[in-house]
Amino acid sequence: MDTPGLIVVGLVIAAGLVGVVVAAVPGLILVYAAVFVWALVEGGGAWVVVGIATVLLVVGEAGKYILPGRRLKEAGVPKRSMVIGGVFAIIGFFVIPVVGLFVGFPLGVYLSERQRLGDHERAWPSTKSAMKATGLSILIELTAALFVAGMWLVTVLFII
Repeated sequence: MDTPGLIVVGLVIAAGLVGVVVAAVPGLILVYAAVFVWALVEGGGAWVVVGIATVLLVVGEAGKYILPGRRLKEAGVPKRSMVIGGVFAIIGFFVIPVVGLFVGFPLGVYLSERQRLGDHERAWPSTKSAMKATGLSILIELTAALFVAGMWLVTVLFII
């Protein structure tokens, strides 16, 4: 792949990494897609990178749901509250672009838990657990995306 092509792939990977944190795009999938397109053009040993990236994609995508979900179950936060938090996050995204996700989600979880549990003292710990689980989910996805991006960068700079 020529230099302009590598720059485009690198920019798409960077956008994917930002997308993991900002939650505006499916970040890990975008990083993976950029590496996959690079391998299509590059061929040869690039497919080894795609193979490892595929494993990281599967582990990252599964892990971002399984581990936080397990913690939420242990904390006693029902799926209903998480769904309401998700709906509020989507609404928040459009009311307060980008930042609204981070305002809407905890607000939705809190309101749902406040309605379910009856008071602030019991609703707030559930809300904090949901926020911690969301942070863990982002961390898992970001870690996988960084490994894929780093592997691509090392391959481009030092191997191919």
